Amino acid sequence: MSGLTQYRLANTLLRASRTTSPSVSYRLFHSSSSHNAAENPPPAEGFLAGLAESKFMKRTSDEVFKNPELESVSGGETKKMNLCQAVNDAMSIALATNEKAAVFGEDVAFGGVFRCTLGLAEKFGRDRVFNTPLTEQGIAGFAIGMASMGHSPIAEIQFADYIFPAFDQLVNEAAKYRYRSGGIFDVGGLTIRSPCSAVGHGGHYHSQSVESYFAHCPGLKVVIPRSPIQAKGLLLASIRDKNPTIFLEPKILYRSAVEQVPVDDYELPLGKAEVLKPGKDVTVVGWGSQIYTLENAIHMAEQQVPGLSCELIDLRSILPWDVDTVVESVNKTGRLVVAHEAPKTAGFAAEISSTVLERCFLRLESPIQRVCGWDTPFPLAFEKFYLPDRVRCFDAIKKAVEY
Repeated sequence: MSGLTQYRLANTLLRASRTTSPSVSYRLFHSSSSHNAAENPPPAEGFLAGLAESKFMKRTSDEVFKNPELESVSGGETKKMNLCQAVNDAMSIALATNEKAAVFGEDVAFGGVFRCTLGLAEKFGRDRVFNTPLTEQGIAGFAIGMASMGHSPIAEIQFADYIFPAFDQLVNEAAKYRYRSGGIFDVGGLTIRSPCSAVGHGGHYHSQSVESYFAHCPGLKVVIPRSPIQAKGLLLASIRDKNPTIFLEPKILYRSAVEQVPVDDYELPLGKAEVLKPGKDVTVVGWGSQIYTLENAIHMAEQQVPGLSCELIDLRSILPWDVDTVVESVNKTGRLVVAHEAPKTAGFAAEISSTVLERCFLRLESPIQRVCGWDTPFPLAFEKFYLPDRVRCFDAIKKAVEY
């Protein structure tokens, strides 16, 4: 069998496996035996340990409505949802309130590989929620065409790792559509959803964080939520924003914990970071699932360094990112730690570091610390060593403070 034939066969098998769950993909490509599931179960990862106990998860209605960003729905009903259900609820509201909205992608009519679109086809009809062929370039191109005609397509790329066949459509067509027509035409109604980041057993084709690739492209918005409340509000804002938006969902968070989520229709601001924990000694910045790793690292640091006070910021939007909030914090603390799962070289932490250095140079008390994935393909067996875990983040905080 030639190398080209082997490649084509492996690629066909790999892409066929994407219609199943990540655990099935794991068994297909990484099991060396034919033992049944009871004798040889998949790894017990796929959820974020400790997330259910996070202080940032809102467990009561009173906690939910303390957030001034939710003032528009204050006093309304809340419902317990995980992040997957919150995404589903946001799309349901978008379809109900906008007759020009449509949801499509690989397997979405069945509920999708993560079941985020479950029940939408039955509720809104298969002409508005439908499956596509397995072609990411085609999905993006079709969505751009719909958006150019005034519709609001909500297209799903089944895994962010497979968004790259659509890269040309997104960065050369969607991002530039308004600019190249002198503002006559636009595809502002376009939203691309995609599950991203580590899940515990995804390997190098189901674990990547791709935000920095798109952050380099003017004309797009890039958003990453950390929780069910955030996911619903930010997704609705992304769908209704008049710019093409890439909405990346950390898949490890889909079923890791629940929050009390407002039932009513609400939006959260794009391009605005949130200060989750005020502090005075060091600014710590992250987004998505990394927020909970940083929460644990901060807890370790404040226990081991008496009197230490860390400020934690969830960036939420990668493009545009909230420069003012981060700069204001660093001018106060004099120190900055940024963490993300993507590789360090040219990761978005580098952009944040450069901007902060330009604007806060005379206020910095120590070198800026970046805690990131290593500059390698995302590994399967060594995932725990690859990810910026709480110990690596703790070491960075300690290094910044003790410099």
